[in-house]
Amino acid sequence: MRQLRSLALASALLLLSSCAAPSTPVGMTAQPDRVDSAPEAPSAARVPPSFVAGSEQAPRVERLIIRNAELSIVVTDTLVALTALSQLAEAMGGYVVSSSTYQAGQGALQADVQFRVEAKRFDEALQAVRALAVQVERETVSGQDVSAEYFDLEAQLRNLENTEAQLRKLQSEATTTQDVLAVYRELATIRGEIDRIKGRMQYLSQSAALASISVSLKPDVLAQPIQIAGWRPEGVAREAVQALVIALQALATLAIWTAIVIVPIAALIGLPVLIAIGAVRRWRKRQRAFASQVGPHA
Repeated sequence: MRQLRSLALASALLLLSSCAAPSTPVGMTAQPDRVDSAPEAPSAARVPPSFVAGSEQAPRVERLIIRNAELSIVVTDTLVALTALSQLAEAMGGYVVSSSTYQAGQGALQADVQFRVEAKRFDEALQAVRALAVQVERETVSGQDVSAEYFDLEAQLRNLENTEAQLRKLQSEATTTQDVLAVYRELATIRGEIDRIKGRMQYLSQSAALASISVSLKPDVLAQPIQIAGWRPEGVAREAVQALVIALQALATLAIWTAIVIVPIAALIGLPVLIAIGAVRRWRKRQRAFASQVGPHA
């Protein structure tokens, strides 16, 4: 039991040491996180080993650099350029991450596309993007050196794997259920840390292997067809036809209401009025006749 506790304490100390403050590998120099319009950097994500100046005993380790670029370019035809960029990504060992098109002012078609290419062909890809452009409005190139983080994770992983091996040996020697459960809990914690570190290392490695390029495409205004204030004859004709249909519908509705509602109501109201008017006319006619007969005898 004392041996079990001692080994558990040793594993805990190893776990703490693996999560301690990172140490920079020998010969590693700090790199800037972002470079705008910087000189051409090596095309590969990993730089071959070399020696630090003034020291032949401290070799420089390989570097992991995550490279990104953002460009805004003017093209003659947006859709043609978008298709060319998709083909470029596939030809350079990458793929399209996202792509979208939208209508801008006066119906001009614009697009945004993000794609990845092999890091060793990053500069070649940038040249191909520039070749598609009538004008390059903006270009930003950045590089993030993650070598220190990667090698620190690598050291933590080795420590955790050593601790895991010791715990598994201890688990095989445990004789009580309590000891087995205690070792199992330690193993589960360490295995979770190992999986997390491996995932982060894989992400850094893949991000350095495939560079990311984002491009905004704008059409060349001088190459676009002339439009007069956005006037579209087909739209005007459609509006005129729609207005005609609405007018005919209104006339048809009025005729139906007249036949079904207005005429019966007018008949009900007008018939008594016509009868009264006829009676008054007949009475006046008799009055005039009577007056003409009485007049000569008077």
